[in-house]
Amino acid sequence: MQASPTLAFPASPVSRGIALMILAILLFTAMDATAKGLIARYPAPQVVWARFAGQFLIVLLILRAQTGPLLRTRFPALHVVRSAFQFGATTLFFLSLTHIGLAEATALTDINPVLITLGAAVFLGERLGPRRLAGVIVALIGALIIIRPGAGVFSPWALLPLGAAICYTGNALITRFIGAQESAWTSMLYASLFGTVVAAGALPYVWIPIPAADLAIFALVGALGTGAQLCIIRSFSMAEASVVAPFAYLGIVFATGWGIVLYDQWPDRWTVIGALVIVGAGLYVWHRETTNARKT
Repeated sequence: MQASPTLAFPASPVSRGIALMILAILLFTAMDATAKGLIARYPAPQVVWARFAGQFLIVLLILRAQTGPLLRTRFPALHVVRSAFQFGATTLFFLSLTHIGLAEATALTDINPVLITLGAAVFLGERLGPRRLAGVIVALIGALIIIRPGAGVFSPWALLPLGAAICYTGNALITRFIGAQESAWTSMLYASLFGTVVAAGALPYVWIPIPAADLAIFALVGALGTGAQLCIIRSFSMAEASVVAPFAYLGIVFATGWGIVLYDQWPDRWTVIGALVIVGAGLYVWHRETTNARKT
């Protein structure tokens, strides 16, 4: 009997890790674009709380009886530090959206692949070959083309997404270290619980009542963040951080697209040129790594 056709999916761990990273970035930018609309009407801490509380509830509903066993970990201190990094990255980025555009904030945050690649070589002992380094540098050049230092993007508020990039780097490196040794759901639980509790401390001072029409939008932020976080944890557990990190530069492309669709913010020619450079660098790294994976 002839086997029924199945949906093709990248076979090698490296390819799956890259595909999951791209999906994670798509979901993250969708979350950021949705949050930008909410932050225009609600305090940023309230939106941050909704992002983590939504993830916590979704994870609890999925795991149910497995929640207790999955909270057991060999790395409690690392989970706390990782959760703090993730909370810092989300909070700083959301705060930046009240002062600068979505594409600009994303471009500034997307310096993190450079930091991740270097950090993985220093702290995780990953190989930093010339081709990987070249791909990262070319992608960074594309990001600089988009943000054009000196053209008005670099203001004091630009320090917020740059701080988010540093926090994201710490989160990614710890995720890479523990991701292959524990369930992704363990990291999801600790991160969402930490973020919910910490953000809740600000709610009595900033809370604005949410009308029924906006409840679905708040829930969407939590759902998108949950999906993105699960994808990125699985990505870093399948492939080396320095391999998948450059694909985070696609966030600039996705954020630009969301800006057009949701806010009628069209990119200029330099944004288009920079995006093409970033995509080209990402495709080059993907081609090299998948070719090497087939040879081994």
